[in-house]
Amino acid sequence: MANLRTSMDAAFYDLNIATPQTLHGSARSIPGEPVPLDGANASKVPRMEQLTFLGPGFPLGLIPSFARPLSYSSQKESGSLSLQTLWLRQPAENWQLGLVGQIRPRKLLSSLKAEAFRADPKVSRFKRIFKKFFDRSFYSFGSSSLLELGPSTHVLLSVEKDGQRKNRCTKAIVNHQLPDHDITLEAAWPELFVDRYGKYWNVPESISLNCLSLISKSGLRYRFGIHKNTGSPSALDSVEGQAPASLRPGICAKAAFSYEKSKDLWRNPETKEDLVLVKKHGGGFRTTAYDLRMKEPHAAISGILGATCEAWFGGKNFDDNTNTKRSPFGADLFGSICFAFQQGKFRKRYGDLTRFDARLDLAKGFSDTLNSSSVSPQLNLILQQQVLGPLVFRVNSKVSLGSSSERRGPHIEDVIYSLNYSMRYLESGKVVAWYSPKRNEGMVEVRVCEF
Repeated sequence: MANLRTSMDAAFYDLNIATPQTLHGSARSIPGEPVPLDGANASKVPRMEQLTFLGPGFPLGLIPSFARPLSYSSQKESGSLSLQTLWLRQPAENWQLGLVGQIRPRKLLSSLKAEAFRADPKVSRFKRIFKKFFDRSFYSFGSSSLLELGPSTHVLLSVEKDGQRKNRCTKAIVNHQLPDHDITLEAAWPELFVDRYGKYWNVPESISLNCLSLISKSGLRYRFGIHKNTGSPSALDSVEGQAPASLRPGICAKAAFSYEKSKDLWRNPETKEDLVLVKKHGGGFRTTAYDLRMKEPHAAISGILGATCEAWFGGKNFDDNTNTKRSPFGADLFGSICFAFQQGKFRKRYGDLTRFDARLDLAKGFSDTLNSSSVSPQLNLILQQQVLGPLVFRVNSKVSLGSSSERRGPHIEDVIYSLNYSMRYLESGKVVAWYSPKRNEGMVEVRVCEF
């Protein structure tokens, strides 16, 4: 079923969006904007572990991705095809260290071709071509370190250097799991954000601390946190428009709560007859569904209702350049209604899975002057169809039911196409190859226990 928790996470600073623009494979969504597509959410598996898993399945262990060039790119080819690989992985008992490398082959070949036809009597053609291989703009490097301080505490540190950028990017995440709560401390210098239009923004320093309660049997969930931005945000791929208010410098304290409930309209439970016995030398085993979360045909309806409130401290609430004001206090009501329908048990080779999810997102904001402003309702649609065996074609689309500054009336805001390859031994894990026409980006990810 479409993720209901996304409605609350989108109001905070920890909703990660998958992107090939970084070596760790994610950027932050901007709080206060419409809820992103479920298909855009980044994997919770660290990129280093993803590359370890994906490497044997690709030629020479090179995993492809596609991303458009940003403003710091000097050539059109620099943002096209990229190839990532894991050069080094040193696992220990409670510690893992990995080194990731990335090359831009299209830019490299284009540059070598131009150099080969350029006339320069002072330097031989061979030396000039050989020197081009050491141009830093063709490569990116990153290191990741994952440390387990105990069964419930993990520390992830990643440092990456893009040859096209002047500064390196550093990110640290500390996660501690309590019996009923998750506590996460995250810091990045700088942090990359992506807005509803697919534009990227860089914030020089971003630090956040969040505490999230696990969902209870009653359906009640709450969270609170504090976030700090330092430095002026800058657009990476556009010189037009103003920076979102939530990215300006300052400290923001937030709290939210939600109540969610789901009910099956009908469900066809799994039976012993569904678990077919497969005999092999030395014994046998019973086959399960390719994805345990999609093993039963059903129709269900669910909903979530909640509220958030925030307060800003420090920084400038008024932008002199754009003459816009950021409210020091704010509150939002949000709610989502979701319908899911699945036909098939996803265990046969073909024709055994057709699934449709529809989620309607509603939100209403209140400023410090109590003048209300509503956000247009958003309809998220997910269609999944089995192609062959564990391979599923999925389309995620978001439809705005109101008018915007660009279009009048209902219109499609975003769409993502993907191929999902489910793996039985991971129970609910899959390899996802997706493409976003709006952002002109695509990549391959590993997602485990995410729906």
